[in-house]
Amino acid sequence: MSAWAIDVQGLSKHYSGRAVVDQIDLQVRAGRICGFLGPNGSGKTTTIRMLCGLLTPDGGSGSCLGLDIFKDAPAIKRQVGYMTQKFGLYDDLSIRQNLDFVARLFELPKRRAAVDLSLERLGLTERQSQLAGSLSGGWKQRLALAACLIHEPRLLLLDEPTAGVDPKARRDFWDQIHALAAQGITVLVSTHYMDEAERCHELVYIAYGKLLARGTEREIIDASGLKVWAIRGEDLNGLLATLKSSPGVLSVAAFGNAVHVAGQDAALVEAALLPLRQRAGLQIEAAPANLEDVFISLIATAPDNFAAP
Repeated sequence: MSAWAIDVQGLSKHYSGRAVVDQIDLQVRAGRICGFLGPNGSGKTTTIRMLCGLLTPDGGSGSCLGLDIFKDAPAIKRQVGYMTQKFGLYDDLSIRQNLDFVARLFELPKRRAAVDLSLERLGLTERQSQLAGSLSGGWKQRLALAACLIHEPRLLLLDEPTAGVDPKARRDFWDQIHALAAQGITVLVSTHYMDEAERCHELVYIAYGKLLARGTEREIIDASGLKVWAIRGEDLNGLLATLKSSPGVLSVAAFGNAVHVAGQDAALVEAALLPLRQRAGLQIEAAPANLEDVFISLIATAPDNFAAP
């Protein structure tokens, strides 16, 4: 069996003549957690749907779980767990009834035992009679993950699974994801949360359909060549517009009581900061780049695939 759970090259999808996903190469090793990052509309969901066989690519080649993404799409669907952005189960069915329905779809031979195991695995046994529509966001998330796992998939494709849930539910969810990865299950998870990105083994960042960065957190930060300065003081909001329009400045972002100013040309950023150094009450010092600095800078330089030609 290949060491790659996902191995695709040149993956592409077009709508109305526009490249929504444009020549994406993606490889994820078995048993790894890969964070899939990018702004809204970047092509993450379209990519995930092509990987699990729900959409046919317009171009490219490759495999998921050793199966060809074109020829073996039905077989891929049976070995992949896909968790959509929105809760996709039935509000007027109980937790057990929803899981039993999914088990029927997969034609599981020991359906009751599979449902029992799924309930126990996600801590849902005590709530199994509760209607799905009455669950909080965190419990709906657990139910959705239980449905993804009921057929024992080897690959999980999770599309912004923690959107709208509280911090404790997010933390519990990620503990479960790491436990699954330790069992050899591969996970591709899209997220907007930087703290979640830091919990992934590796990261892929796309914007406007193009792959902009991939690697571990440290590799991506080091490869960016980004230089960052932190500004602290009073009334920092008034500085943002001027700094954003300065030559060489790729990103300006507030971090708590500080503003991070980043660029690849240190001399140009220093020139933009020079007038501020004369102001009383401002403290300006070099700071280490973080993932958010890098990703904001990447999107600032990426061409919009839906911009007017």
